[in-house]
Amino acid sequence: MNRSIRHLMSGSLLAALAISGFAAAPAAAQEASVFFMLPNSTTIRFERRDAPLYVAAMKERMPGATVTVQNGEGDPERQQRLVEDALAQGADLIVYTSSDANLAAGALKAAEEAGVPVLLYEHDAIGGKAEAHVLFNARAVGQAQGKRAAELIEAMPEGTVRIARVKGNQGEYGTTQYELGQNEYLQPLMASGRVEVVCEDFTPNWDPVEAQAFAENCLTRTGGQVDMFLGMNDGTTGGSVAALISQGYQKGDVVVTGGQDATIEAVQFIVQGWQDNTIFKDLRVMAEAAADLSVDILNAGDLSADWINDSVSNDFMDVPAAFLPVENVTIDNVSTVVDAGLYTWEKICDGAAATAICQENM
Repeated sequence: MNRSIRHLMSGSLLAALAISGFAAAPAAAQEASVFFMLPNSTTIRFERRDAPLYVAAMKERMPGATVTVQNGEGDPERQQRLVEDALAQGADLIVYTSSDANLAAGALKAAEEAGVPVLLYEHDAIGGKAEAHVLFNARAVGQAQGKRAAELIEAMPEGTVRIARVKGNQGEYGTTQYELGQNEYLQPLMASGRVEVVCEDFTPNWDPVEAQAFAENCLTRTGGQVDMFLGMNDGTTGGSVAALISQGYQKGDVVVTGGQDATIEAVQFIVQGWQDNTIFKDLRVMAEAAADLSVDILNAGDLSADWINDSVSNDFMDVPAAFLPVENVTIDNVSTVVDAGLYTWEKICDGAAATAICQENM
């Protein structure tokens, strides 16, 4: 399916979190009931950070609203049931991160038939109505990953570089865009013979355990003849690191790159030397954007021009989109996540205090 961007620019939480109070918002929105549907527990950022940040941002903007957070646990049928239950409970807004974009149409249709608006959050959702979509610029993420991989490849000795590509969940808008972005830099290298892809596969539900199994199988099938594992998020790169550790490799024997989300585990791997990079997406900004647009939708107002800057086709409509910026983080600028208040040096350097960068910053 074609899920194009038009005019492209630059694991478990409590089942429910609630906020309540009084607000000066319009009467229709004062007692608003918002359900935030998470996709899974395997991509740990959603429960660790996205949900608490969104709840806090909504509390600031609309204290009288109630935000209930629920998790589809990687099961689109379960997630649809959660949406239907939310509608039966009188939901005024569904903030929806799909468990499977290609199996989201039923949930979207149920919301439309109930007259309840949907705000898509990060993941796409194919084949139904949505008011808006808040997401990080997926093509830019793939481009940053591909650019970094190309730089690392060019710095390697002459000859063919053998890489394994650990992709995301098949069929998702993000997975498709990450691959397209990576390919802008990898295709010329593959065409010239500099790069050979020796293993590649998708990772169901972005599950790090699946990514580890793939990486272990790849190392076995190739007799260890792999120079680089290229993932698409910190779960898939973490799976590759776990595979290398389980098979007795040392730091630096095989390059692991293509991270995304700046999880604490990934940042620690970067400091330790197991992983090369992660794409930092400031989830505080995403929470602000999602909360502002939620208020706009609940108040039946215009979508904020401060956030809406493009659109994404979901094969049903062109959904107004708020594309958010991303930043590549390596050992050279890992301080970015500290400056952003994401982690402390003490946390990052746990178990790696003897490394040069930790000696310098502790």
